[in-house]
Amino acid sequence: MGRQRQRLESACVFCGSSDEADPQFLAAARGVGKALADAGIKLVYGGGGVGLMGAVARAAHEAGGDVLGIIPTFLVGAERALETVEHIIVDNMHERKMLMFQRSDSFVILPGGIGTLEEVVELLSWRRLDLHAKPVVFYNPRGFWGKPALLGKGREPFPSEAAVGRRG
Repeated sequence: MGRQRQRLESACVFCGSSDEADPQFLAAARGVGKALADAGIKLVYGGGGVGLMGAVARAAHEAGGDVLGIIPTFLVGAERALETVEHIIVDNMHERKMLMFQRSDSFVILPGGIGTLEEVVELLSWRRLDLHAKPVVFYNPRGFWGKPALLGKGREPFPSEAAVGRRG
């Protein structure tokens, strides 16, 4: 008998928060937000209303999805916390990342900058150390992430636009 797959209840989306994001990436973020809402998967995200972060959250919310933003106090103004969705304000970035991890059973990585990269590296490090077995999917519009072989385990090829660390 094979393992039964558990239904995903929530997905944390890590992505950029720049207002200068590429319009195609903004459209991709909106598509992910709508797709999560349509699938009945709760969006957990960084809580801001700017850039791809705001686009994914607004799209999920407008499509009737459940959305939870988690944002540290010092970013409420800079990232313009999205007041139309449920949000939790935390003290610092470490608390934000931990709560996002705890409230999610999967992860979707959209284009972003150094903050997104930092979140992803920690998440993949935990995965490599067997601290979690949650699916991690890179959404790769226009080849943004390329084929980052360094993110695989070194002995297996890294598939484009596919899950990292999936176990069979």
